Amino acid sequence: MTAPTSTPASGGAGARDRPDWTLLAVLAGDAVLLAVLELFFLPLRLDGYVLPRLGDLPFLVSVLLAVVTTPWLVTRAAALVSRRLAGVPLAAWLLTLLVLGAGGPGGDVVLLVDWRTLALLGAGALPAAVALGNSLARKPTRPPAS
Repeated sequence: MTAPTSTPASGGAGARDRPDWTLLAVLAGDAVLLAVLELFFLPLRLDGYVLPRLGDLPFLVSVLLAVVTTPWLVTRAAALVSRRLAGVPLAAWLLTLLVLGAGGPGGDVVLLVDWRTLALLGAGALPAAVALGNSLARKPTRPPAS
């Protein structure tokens, strides 16, 4: 009797041996789009022009979005594609943030020179790096040998 083999369609451990490049590209594309949105909404303030006036406080919705989405993208990449390629969404997010922020559209510098930029970088990169380390440190799950 031969040992059962796992095929990618069955969803077993063999499904994660070969990365699904389409799914990885979708996750990286999501990271790029989220980085663009977070970067462009970073200067938003409660100053009475777009949002209600509340003492000109910064409205840090992009920082909150980065805290939630970047670790989620990394954990989804680790679960769906490969543990070794789980850092691709984080790399795409960081690269987009730095390239678009430093030399934005039309040569404009979109990154602010204040604490909000540091908050965005820290809120997106640190939790995602922890999620990446967690996925890389986890033991691989293999089916028991028969």
